[in-house]
Amino acid sequence: MAISQLTLDECDLNILRTLQEDARLTTKELAAKVNLSTTPVFERLKKLEKAGYIKKYVAILDAEKLNLGFEVFCSVKLKQMSRDVANNFVNVIKDIPQVRECYNVSGEFDYILKINAPNMKVYNEFVINVLGTVDSIGSIQSTFVMNEIKHSYSLNL
Repeated sequence: MAISQLTLDECDLNILRTLQEDARLTTKELAAKVNLSTTPVFERLKKLEKAGYIKKYVAILDAEKLNLGFEVFCSVKLKQMSRDVANNFVNVIKDIPQVRECYNVSGEFDYILKINAPNMKVYNEFVINVLGTVDSIGSIQSTFVMNEIKHSYSLNL
């Protein structure tokens, strides 16, 4: 079956739901949770990985414990919008390790960056010494997270 023609059945969705809760499950443990034998689960996993439904297996770290709990959404407006300016900005942002996420958005701003830092002072230095060197940025607006109400890595399948 070609990758583009992959149709997910309820069993595939159940595997994906279960993996979203605990990606460290062995194939045997996963098979027990989804009520299948090990071989079909292994084959379905490989099919889901190859088709791109499973992008990556990761550990979710605690930013607070790692002294990176100061979270900021930084809205960026470019000086001008053109393909070359946008591509240049995207290439620069991809290489900045402090930027955890970057979204091209509609509205008043062109991009939203998600950044973690130890504190306001370090974030301020980042804005001046890193973002301040990106020529294509016209303006930024920082929104500081005061309290996380809901955060989920799971998709509602």
